[in-house]
Amino acid sequence: MAEYPEYDVLIVGGGPVGISCGIEATRRGLGNIIIEKGCLVNSIFHFPTNMTFFSTSERLEIGGVPFIAHGYKPTRREALEYYRRVKEQWQLNVAVYEEVLSIEGAEGDFRVRTTQNRYRSRAVILATGFYDQPNLLHVPGEDLPKVKHYFDEPHPYAFRKVAVVGAGNSAVDAALETYRRSAEVTMVIRSPELKPSVKYWVKPDIENRISEGAIKAYFNATVAAIREKEIEVQTPEERITLENDFVLAMTGYHPNYEFLQQAGIEIGDDPCKTPRFDLNTFETNRKGVFLAGVVCGGLHTGRWFIENAHDHAVKIFDCLEGKGGVRVL
Repeated sequence: MAEYPEYDVLIVGGGPVGISCGIEATRRGLGNIIIEKGCLVNSIFHFPTNMTFFSTSERLEIGGVPFIAHGYKPTRREALEYYRRVKEQWQLNVAVYEEVLSIEGAEGDFRVRTTQNRYRSRAVILATGFYDQPNLLHVPGEDLPKVKHYFDEPHPYAFRKVAVVGAGNSAVDAALETYRRSAEVTMVIRSPELKPSVKYWVKPDIENRISEGAIKAYFNATVAAIREKEIEVQTPEERITLENDFVLAMTGYHPNYEFLQQAGIEIGDDPCKTPRFDLNTFETNRKGVFLAGVVCGGLHTGRWFIENAHDHAVKIFDCLEGKGGVRVL
């Protein structure tokens, strides 16, 4: 009997790209397991409850499984149902609520330790995304319960004074949704304007609300301090104090660099802190360990997403086959 369960490929991360890697391994007859520290497609589960995707459903499809949505663009709820169906149709081996702690060994015989098990694997794919690592404000009071780095739904903020920090889609959505549930909303935006990437059908709405004063916005401004019932905002002219009940810090996310470095992945010294990997094969500096999906972009979290990462799995497994196969355990 083997000391540990053995697989040709072990995939860390049960999001859409991790699932794609599991499908590609299954297509090629390779034993595989997907290890996910949360629930299946954990990042999508933590998206805002009423979120609608930017892309149409056919661009999100994987594994040849049709994605049927009721509207032109699918919702979070429809996506969760879809990826459950994909997992079932392909009979993927997914271990949820199990976190990978370490990856030892070398190409051909990795030893992977998790919170629940130990595994052996010929190759390892890291499809860990970035959504569970928020960019912090690094200001006094950020650890107060009133500060949220994830926006789920607007109802809890009704009739409250809410500060939304950020200039992208997440910040705009949070500002508009809480405003429409009778919150008094103030946006604090570090840049001189909203990000150009704000969804085109939403941008006129937020701009009009700001112009008419329904939503107050401070541009070229930062949050300097947070207290129980107020915040301090540094504007270009002065530091002001605002009454406040909640701070929604929609400041973006970053990969888990500590985990990547523990796994032996080198991080580049470029501004985006891009992990080192071969763009043709997605193999990292540690032979036999591959990256897939948005984690490849480092701090440039808009470089890769579900729609343009479909080919990552194919390139990874083409590389593995080019090494002469992966069945060496």
